Amino acid sequence: MAEGETTTLYEAIGGDATVKALTARFYDLMDTLPEAARCRALHPDDLSGSREKLTLYLTGWLGGPPVYVERFGHPMLRRRHFGAAIGPAEVEEWLLCFDRALNETVAHPKLRDIIREPITRLAHHMRNVE
Repeated sequence: MAEGETTTLYEAIGGDATVKALTARFYDLMDTLPEAARCRALHPDDLSGSREKLTLYLTGWLGGPPVYVERFGHPMLRRRHFGAAIGPAEVEEWLLCFDRALNETVAHPKLRDIIREPITRLAHHMRNVE
């Protein structure tokens, strides 16, 4: 890397392949873990659309190409999720799946820690019921 160039989290974790693996593992866990049942129930039976949107969102969120915004506009995540009753249990279940998927797909512990803090804040921000 030339002097003055920066690396995004997207690049540092392995780019598109890692984001796709992270998202796939996340939804596989959500779909199969009994302890994620409430969170899973908020999603459609067919998770393919959810997988695609999270992949696109994480790509841009991690500093890669802004593919989600190009296709769907500003994420407005909280507004887009108002139709789902997201309480503390659903947040914790979502984070359980994400954390496990992150640990399994992102090799470097420091990079996982850098991602984990803001994604945890984001997950708690999505909560819309007690």
